[in-house]
Amino acid sequence: MFVRYGKILFYISMFFVTVSLAALAVFGLNVGIDFTGGSIMEISYQDARPEVGEIQDILSNFDLGSSYVQPIGENGMLIRTPFLTEDVHQQVFSALGENVSEMRFEAIGPVIGQELRSKVFMMAFLALAAIVLYIIIAFRRMAEPLRSWHYSVAAVVALLHDFLIPMGVFAFLGAYYEVQFTIPVVVGLLTVLGYSINDTVVVFDRIRENLQRKVGTSFQDTINISLRQTILRSLSTSFTTLLVLVSIFVLGGETLRYFALALIIGVIAGTYSSLFVAPPLLLLWTRFRRRS
Repeated sequence: MFVRYGKILFYISMFFVTVSLAALAVFGLNVGIDFTGGSIMEISYQDARPEVGEIQDILSNFDLGSSYVQPIGENGMLIRTPFLTEDVHQQVFSALGENVSEMRFEAIGPVIGQELRSKVFMMAFLALAAIVLYIIIAFRRMAEPLRSWHYSVAAVVALLHDFLIPMGVFAFLGAYYEVQFTIPVVVGLLTVLGYSINDTVVVFDRIRENLQRKVGTSFQDTINISLRQTILRSLSTSFTTLLVLVSIFVLGGETLRYFALALIIGVIAGTYSSLFVAPPLLLLWTRFRRRS
């Protein structure tokens, strides 16, 4: 049943991946000060807060370059600017008025931002390399018709699916809602890789067991049986995980909101790929080998 509709499910995945790649190509990522350097000031007014335009007029007096002002909560404002020295920071804060409190201030220099960007790429590469090595070792004694490295490639394709879809969503959110791509979001995406590979390994492990026991009349039948045996576990685990993540997204505040959103999108994509992307890829590979 599952593999019968494998092509349709696979094409659905490719559609979302293509849309995500298009969003990344057209919009790019609205990267935060973690990567570019800059300053964030979160303030709260005791009385009614002024309009966004009034805040921008105050900032224009300091010749800061591009700045972004976003209302948060009932009386709060989030101000993003290029890197501010402590002297300029104090001058800006004083100019914002008397009935205002500073809730948070962060400043990251451009050099540190470049270092963080390099480290993020390195972390992602090392994570993928470790995952590939783990699957090759874990599935080194596979029964025919595929070898362990075939499973590794299928798992990596599924991981790219799980990584690109949240990236595309954040590209869209950054273009239309000024949502920034920050270190917490990256941490969420790397966490998704670990969650997704665990889900995929559970399915692959059941396929391996059923192959060794010669369950099913064909490889396609074995995959179908394995999916029936694991789908309830995968869906129930993902559902309980999503309940926690949605709670964090709603109640966790501004700092955790987009970290939780990255995980929510990634868990949904990861559950889908572990059931309906990675196993059909194995079947497509066996058919390709027979034809060649």
